[in-house]
Amino acid sequence: MNSLTPITSVMIPPLRVLTPEDPAGVSGAKQLPRVLHVINGEHYSGAERVQDLLALRLPDHGFEAGFVALKPGRFGSCRRSVDTPLEELAMRSRWDLRAVGRVARAAQAGGYQIIHAHTPRSAMVAALAARQLELPFVYHVHSPTSRDSTRWLANLVNGRIERLSIAGAAKLITVSPTLTDHMKSLGVPDERLRCVLNGVPKVAGAEPRKKREGVWTLGMVALFRPRKGAEVLLEALALLKSKGQDVRLSAIGPFETPDYEEHLVSLAGRLGVGNSVSWIGFTEGVGAELDRVDALVLPSLFGEGLPMVVLEAMAAGLPVIATHCEGTAEAVAHRETGYLVEPSSVSQLAGAIDSLLTGELDYEQASARSIARHAERFSDDAMAAQVAEVYRELLGLPDARAESIADGLHPSEAPV
Repeated sequence: MNSLTPITSVMIPPLRVLTPEDPAGVSGAKQLPRVLHVINGEHYSGAERVQDLLALRLPDHGFEAGFVALKPGRFGSCRRSVDTPLEELAMRSRWDLRAVGRVARAAQAGGYQIIHAHTPRSAMVAALAARQLELPFVYHVHSPTSRDSTRWLANLVNGRIERLSIAGAAKLITVSPTLTDHMKSLGVPDERLRCVLNGVPKVAGAEPRKKREGVWTLGMVALFRPRKGAEVLLEALALLKSKGQDVRLSAIGPFETPDYEEHLVSLAGRLGVGNSVSWIGFTEGVGAELDRVDALVLPSLFGEGLPMVVLEAMAAGLPVIATHCEGTAEAVAHRETGYLVEPSSVSQLAGAIDSLLTGELDYEQASARSIARHAERFSDDAMAAQVAEVYRELLGLPDARAESIADGLHPSEAPV
């Protein structure tokens, strides 16, 4: 079987050409410009949440999205943007460049005007397809590729692929100021960079939480792999329990490999905290799991961009204890909405959890500040609006505010 046979293929009608005589097309509805997002697709974690939310919210800001997934997996079955066209390919390896032609044909058939990639693999394919079609190419930097994992060779190879692939990108979107600085350090000029902070929807009816009496449950949400630092959290949990703190851990998310799952479960047993850890596994109901915990802990060792789970926890009113790496400090206000500690420090992590447990940081105030900080800086609508503005600049379209005023809205009513 051809390794690039589509597993799922949604037919996309060609973009109708609008003319002054028929500005809305024969359907009477204004056609939106289209952007094709080229993604990996095997997981449904932070970067995939960004892709999904953009597909849902971009139409509010004048653009339609479509997807091509190069590694079929959880994205197709878990995404909320079910009405967005998705074509899934099966690349045999990262060097299987037959995908370039398939992506180019999908972009041409769907009338897409921009190609937007999100990973080193998808950047390589998307850049070549965009060059073939002479379309603008946008690359979304979700994390620092050169230190994205504990596998140095994979980091090296992916970093080289990324740097070669984005050489011709019209614009790079970074998800935090620290990632902007990282890309500048690699020689990307300022004018090609745009920082757009990640965002998530607000939680309806979210109110400041009250501190729970009795046993506390910490939550860690992740694709569990070595760089997420779960070992440090398990050791901190053991240290807290040795000091008499009654605390549990809810580990929410899948494991990268069965071997790593066995390693973590075994470590919890050796540390004497096996009965205090609930291994929830992958779930589409992350929000419901967050409702059951008292604080979010993200002990990443390195390689974060701006973690979506931190923003989701803040929107739900959870204090967050995280490590000071990449964009996490952009979200967590130290000693206001939670704590920031140094990566790999068991003592600092245990100390921060203990400080929240014992009330050194007022729990209800931290919860209220988390909700407010999310609403002010990290909404999904703001994220989509700023990405749409990048697209408008590339296509030479007027901004949404100018269009709204031209359509007769008072300036105070026009979207920002």
